[in-house]
Amino acid sequence: MSLELLAIVAVLPIMVALVLMVGLRWPATKAMPLAWLTAAAAAVWVWGLPVKYVAALTLQGFVTAVGILIIVFGAIIILYTLKYSGGMETIQHGMQNISRDRRVQAIIIGYMFAAFIEGAAGFGTPAALAAPLLLSLGFPPLAAAVLCLVFNSFPVTFGAVGTPIILGLKFLHPLVNQAVTDVPGLNYTNVEQFNLVIGQWAAVMHLAMIFILPIFMLGFITRFFGAARSWRDGFAAWKFCIFAAVSFTVPYLAFAWFVGPEFPSLIGGLVGLGIVIFGAKKGFCVPQDVWDFGDESKWEPEWTGDITSSNTCEFKCHMSQFRAWLPYILIGLILVITRIPELGFKGLLSGQSIAWKGILGYQDVSASIAYLYLPGTIPFTLVALLTILLHGMKGEAVKKAWGESFAKMKNPTIALFFAVGLVSIFRGSGVVDALLNPNAYPSMPLAMAKTVAAITGSAWPMFASFVGGLGSFITGSNTVSDLLFAEFQWGVASQLDLPRQIIVAAQVAGGAMGNMICIHNIVAVCAVVGLSGMEGTILKRTVWPFLLYGTVVGIVATLMCFVFFPTLF
Repeated sequence: MSLELLAIVAVLPIMVALVLMVGLRWPATKAMPLAWLTAAAAAVWVWGLPVKYVAALTLQGFVTAVGILIIVFGAIIILYTLKYSGGMETIQHGMQNISRDRRVQAIIIGYMFAAFIEGAAGFGTPAALAAPLLLSLGFPPLAAAVLCLVFNSFPVTFGAVGTPIILGLKFLHPLVNQAVTDVPGLNYTNVEQFNLVIGQWAAVMHLAMIFILPIFMLGFITRFFGAARSWRDGFAAWKFCIFAAVSFTVPYLAFAWFVGPEFPSLIGGLVGLGIVIFGAKKGFCVPQDVWDFGDESKWEPEWTGDITSSNTCEFKCHMSQFRAWLPYILIGLILVITRIPELGFKGLLSGQSIAWKGILGYQDVSASIAYLYLPGTIPFTLVALLTILLHGMKGEAVKKAWGESFAKMKNPTIALFFAVGLVSIFRGSGVVDALLNPNAYPSMPLAMAKTVAAITGSAWPMFASFVGGLGSFITGSNTVSDLLFAEFQWGVASQLDLPRQIIVAAQVAGGAMGNMICIHNIVAVCAVVGLSGMEGTILKRTVWPFLLYGTVVGIVATLMCFVFFPTLF
């Protein structure tokens, strides 16, 4: 079979997911199993792989999914523990009393607070947490949802303590180790250094939009939701936007460049949040006029849903702000302690793992879970347990927190198992073994890569981030997008002799920007702000910032290739 036909077959599972989830509005719990089945059928009937081998690859993917689900559970249990301890309402109460200007509130909560939550928890929690807070302050539900979805982009590359890079690029590790010896001039010597380099390039790719996005979105909100329908009202707060962007960017870049992918968003959000709140209270760079959405009775019907600002609860303070924030402070401290090699805890925790070797008798198919090193275990679940004591939670509250957390795991578990199982089939389809791959076909991602490379040529850096965005749009996760497409991006870079680290960084950045159009996130936000059934309306608005983001990242990636690797052009 020709390479072009192989590429068409390889893209079918992705198209199945796209059509079912977007066209027919199926949930991922139903769409991803069928997408996996399509990939498995292609592997057996077109690639000629044995059914048992495909089953082994699927089981390998399931093990990888368990590792991701441990992180998801840790993020959820922290959220619900704080919800039922009163800590989250206390944090929200503190947020209410900083400024009455909706533009300032949008930046502090939707841009900065959500960035910190993304760095600590990830997996869609920032938008679902920040949107109800904005709603309670008087934002139209539709405006709150759009703002929080769009702002949940630039921090996502380093979300959930670096999971999209650390776990999302795990299937690249063999290729990285091979490239270290085979490709001259690469500025990394091992996998950890490769992850650091990817984080560095990705942070630079996000840099322009970290400054552009808040100004653009305030203008967007005042244009489509303001009484005067004016971009100028939002742009008038540009000084405060720049102040916030600088406050976030300095620690964000410093940690991305010198420490690693675990901390940029977490530390950038935490440090930036403190600086911006202090500045807002002092009136630093805050517009002189106070802008609001106007009389609620004049709002358009589609702006509101089942929950409106007039019937939301008034947040109360159940404890001191320090006590409420203490779990997040502990998360940050424990992450720092356990991620710095010189302190010794990193090697100790990462060395504890459960391994499955030779799955179903295939020696090259193996998987493992470093159960103590996953942030879902330490610090998330550990801190959730400590919070029971720190916040003096009663048994009934603890029971509700853990019960709801387990209940929330059902849908992510089904979707992730089959999504990552599909990824495992993708990458294992090109096995170099005449008995397993009788036609010696390239892997599914490589078949797509070679075909795409022939079409786009050296212009690929302009489009690479949109592939990452498509992956997040389909799978609901930057991490899974990277698992799905990182090898594809590496293959395109290899085919076109482009710098691999820049193209993979564009994939990682694209997966982050894809969160603003991600179906999972849109559904979750709609549920918490009472807009269920209006997912299409929200997607029509978030797609424009997505296209802007991808264009800017594409330009930056192209310039990087041209400036740092001019001999390739």
